[in-house]
Amino acid sequence: MLAKLYMNMCHAFPKFRKATRKQMYQFMARYYQKRDWSFMNFGYAPEDAAEAPLLQSDDEINRYCIQLYHHVVSAVDLRGLKVLEVGSGRGGGADYIKRYLGPAWMIGVDFSDRAVSLCRQYYHVEGLSFVPGDAEHLPFDDESFDAVVNVESSHCYGSMTAFLAQVRRVLKPGGHFLFADFRPRERIDELDEQLAHAALQPIRQKNITANVIKALDADHERRIAHIRRGAPKLLIKLIQEFAGIKGAEIYKRFQSGAVVYKSFVLQKV
Repeated sequence: MLAKLYMNMCHAFPKFRKATRKQMYQFMARYYQKRDWSFMNFGYAPEDAAEAPLLQSDDEINRYCIQLYHHVVSAVDLRGLKVLEVGSGRGGGADYIKRYLGPAWMIGVDFSDRAVSLCRQYYHVEGLSFVPGDAEHLPFDDESFDAVVNVESSHCYGSMTAFLAQVRRVLKPGGHFLFADFRPRERIDELDEQLAHAALQPIRQKNITANVIKALDADHERRIAHIRRGAPKLLIKLIQEFAGIKGAEIYKRFQSGAVVYKSFVLQKV
């Protein structure tokens, strides 16, 4: 009941959503600092096994979360490019992109300075860095990046319009916006309109809700065991809801179609 009420409040009041999500991420970065929690997305299971990336053995444990990143960013060849991830969280996505997809520079920006501090402790990869910053006021010069990545983060923002304006500002001409997130079903048309008004040309868009549910189903036992093994008792219920385990409010909304998850590839022209 509390989870449902909180989600409804977040949808209705953007400033409340942004402020409370920041405090949530700060809290989790402070009290759950284990190195083995490096992703915070719901994951993706492809229809075709050939779409699944080859992973090193150490990365297999995070396969479904990695596959969401791979689905979003593999549409563009990032080799030798300068790439920004907005909403880098605990850094696993930015680390995967840098190590597997070969950009020259990979920068992760997140509004939780504690999460940024954790990433700086955990990752020591040449060409990979993390900085604090607000998605609606990105701390970078105009036309600084060849690609901007945003995975399962924008639903936390106070203003999607302000964020998209920042994406367009920091992208070089011809640069790509690689994006995935969920919205309540009644707000999907609004999201499509916001993207259209951002003057970013759509190249690909896909409803991946079924792929996300399939990933959550396949990854359920691992997520439960991981949370029970490592989370402070005070945080277990919160993190289980946050992780989208079976029975969580967000999981039920995906199943019912009340919430839709989409991915996009767009280009600045």
